[in-house]
Amino acid sequence: MKIVQQAWLEDHGATTLAPVEPDAKVQLVLAFGSRAALDRSDFHARLRGQYPNAEILLGSSAGEILGTTVYENSVCVTAIEFEKSQVRAVSVQLTDDFDRFSAGKHLAQSLKGDTLAMVFVISDGQNVNGSQLVDGFNAIFKGSVPVAGGLAGDGADFIATRVGLNAPPQSGNVAAVGIYGNDLVAGFGSQGGWEPFGPERNVTASEGNVLLALNGSSALELYQRYLGELAEGLPASGLRFPLSILLPGTDQVAVRTLLAIDEKQQSMTFAGDMPVGSKVRLMKASSDKLIDGATDAALESKSQLGTSAELAILVSCVGRKLVLNQRVEEEVESVAQWFPTAAICGFYSYGEISPSHHDGHCQLHNQTMTITTISER
Repeated sequence: MKIVQQAWLEDHGATTLAPVEPDAKVQLVLAFGSRAALDRSDFHARLRGQYPNAEILLGSSAGEILGTTVYENSVCVTAIEFEKSQVRAVSVQLTDDFDRFSAGKHLAQSLKGDTLAMVFVISDGQNVNGSQLVDGFNAIFKGSVPVAGGLAGDGADFIATRVGLNAPPQSGNVAAVGIYGNDLVAGFGSQGGWEPFGPERNVTASEGNVLLALNGSSALELYQRYLGELAEGLPASGLRFPLSILLPGTDQVAVRTLLAIDEKQQSMTFAGDMPVGSKVRLMKASSDKLIDGATDAALESKSQLGTSAELAILVSCVGRKLVLNQRVEEEVESVAQWFPTAAICGFYSYGEISPSHHDGHCQLHNQTMTITTISER
């Protein structure tokens, strides 16, 4: 495959990292950027002028990854021409009549095909319950097709997120790209590096991904008490202290990222479901632990791929970026060392999606580095 990358920087000029000319052979364009940059009315049109026949997928982020650099207030563009594979994409607008589960089912059903090798999905990051979205994909694919991707971000602002497919990006969109062909191979890895601390508590009241009470008391009040002075910066400061959750009746432990709080309702909204009966604990991490987690994800994806990667798509959580701070590029570098010949792109997200190694069903992750590696035989 042929891959060309470029970064459109804060001054909205184009800094070219490789020669770029209009190319009708490019089939897929991945563009991750800040909400402000993507909101420019002419941005999609400029991309369409460069890549007239491509499926163009745009998603807002909390930081953009290109090579081993993490950008801010940019749009990072990766244009891909497959040699042996085909691409088809579809999107849906979330509405009261089209819920998250239905959206996942619709996208999966629309992309089904005998040679479908994998799906890459970007979802609105605020108006979505990620657990319900992946359940929709699983209802159709049943683990037979790997699904990876993430939830769009908005820095640490939590105002709005944007997703677009072949059109200017909007809030409330979910877009999915299917890659087809028997010669495409992919590897997937997802690891965290966070450690639980403090007592375990039971979820005693919740509605979907909205947590109301722990051990019969206000979950938000408890959380604010733990954060102390940091509570004034919620929900952004909560990204430093996610919750581990043990789902009822299983040994499955997941991590949940805080997306919003409601002081009046004393509620906390997370990126995925918080079922009643679950057991939760606060989590924390050091920079070294997070970088080690990124390395583990790279090794996991490399092992699955079984060949040299031509493309590596990194989706890492905004909470990791806040903890790593000035060391944020170290986690990208720790991944890049294992894929020396690959083009690397990606973004910092409000949630990550990757297939389970146990049964192939896609899963919602939070606070992880999630890596999708792709090659053609």
